[in-house]
Amino acid sequence: MPDFDYFVVFAEMRTGSNFFEDSLNRLDGVSCHGEAYNPTFIGTRELTELFDVTMVDREAEPFKLLDRIKSADGMNGFRFFNDHDPRILDTMLADPRCAKIILTRNPVESYVSLQIAVDTDLWQISDVKDHQQRPIKFSPWFFNKFVETLQNFQLRLLNTLQKSGQTAFYIDYEDLQDIDVLNGLAKFLGVDSRLDSLGDKFIKQNANALSDKVSNFAEMEDALAAYDRFSLTRTPNFEPRRGPVVPTYVLPPQSSLMFLPIDSGPTDAVSSWLAGLDEVKPTELMTQLNQSALRKWKRENVGHRCFTVVRHPVARAHAAFVDVVLSADKGHWANVREMLLSKYKLPIPVYYPDAEYDQTKHKLAFKEFLKFIKANLTGQTGVRVNSNWATQQHIIQGFSQFAVPDFIMREDRLEDDLAIIAAQIGKTAMPNINGMTDPHAELLSSIYDDEIEKLTKKAYQRDYETFGFDRYQL
Repeated sequence: MPDFDYFVVFAEMRTGSNFFEDSLNRLDGVSCHGEAYNPTFIGTRELTELFDVTMVDREAEPFKLLDRIKSADGMNGFRFFNDHDPRILDTMLADPRCAKIILTRNPVESYVSLQIAVDTDLWQISDVKDHQQRPIKFSPWFFNKFVETLQNFQLRLLNTLQKSGQTAFYIDYEDLQDIDVLNGLAKFLGVDSRLDSLGDKFIKQNANALSDKVSNFAEMEDALAAYDRFSLTRTPNFEPRRGPVVPTYVLPPQSSLMFLPIDSGPTDAVSSWLAGLDEVKPTELMTQLNQSALRKWKRENVGHRCFTVVRHPVARAHAAFVDVVLSADKGHWANVREMLLSKYKLPIPVYYPDAEYDQTKHKLAFKEFLKFIKANLTGQTGVRVNSNWATQQHIIQGFSQFAVPDFIMREDRLEDDLAIIAAQIGKTAMPNINGMTDPHAELLSSIYDDEIEKLTKKAYQRDYETFGFDRYQL
């Protein structure tokens, strides 16, 4: 009797998972059913159902599909990425009858490959003549966010398996060409069949050196110098627990202040104030630092102050809606927008701004988005919670693993609070806050009503209680 009933391949985009799936399916008795829990499709983009389970069925009963996969003939499984349906993750991790396969790749290679795919809209090729490539520009900020997400997910897998006394079959991107390793995996799964050759359905898209694929390669080298290169080779061995979103922290070059931004908050306004405090340009502020650099800064700046700023949940949810959902293009948040359009029927235009998308439609769409947030935060959707609308209490708890804020400021009294913390580090003169801290305040005030307040409070009850928020003030 085999040790496992089914398997899951934990992977990410651009780790070679399509090629890996093809190799698995070449083993007699093994079937890998694509991305069975991808929020935007089921299995593959061509399918409308899997094991007679539709996307609507899967959203309502996520374990129905899992049961069908487990009970199918042979050894069945699927690929699972960090942004797939979180409702089944704990069940799979806790199940010793589920074989865990963890596919990893050098994050720099994955990141560059992903950016090229987004830029060319070419995600896989079977003939070299179809190859397209133009160098991408490396963004330290986006790479840090990319690695942070990757690392947190891999650490969760590793720690859960350790605590439950389980093990996984780790396979690296470079191992996918090694038949002996793939046959070792077959033995791990408990199947008798073995491979004698590799498939030719997929070929490597970007075989050039990194220096040929990145237009600002020297800048990328400088940005990566802070990373331990040995940790970069295999994701589970990254520098453990660097602290959540550490690279997003913002520091002025001279004053002993550390700002911990919360996504969809007044980050631009605070950053401008910090630049004014030291009479420098906003581009001269220090950010994208790693944990080691920040510890050094703390030691050298005795008496420093660390702070964050919370925004009223109504304004923050609205900012997330406008910036992440309405304004998303084919880049960073495109999948979130596509999912909300197709799955949750959010009444938003395909492209924004749109002349026909008026105030009435905006109000209706925002209310529907608030309902989605409530379901998302309570684990009732197949979408990973996004940091732009996660609860501020949860985000600050994450900050506290590395830097406990001395001061949690409120946006509605930001200038007064900033003056207090500046005085604590010896400042006697300081800049004013220029303009409105919420660029979407005027649009929000045109649609705000009692129902929006009620829906927001249902979604963010914890933030209302933790930070003492009252009704949103226009």
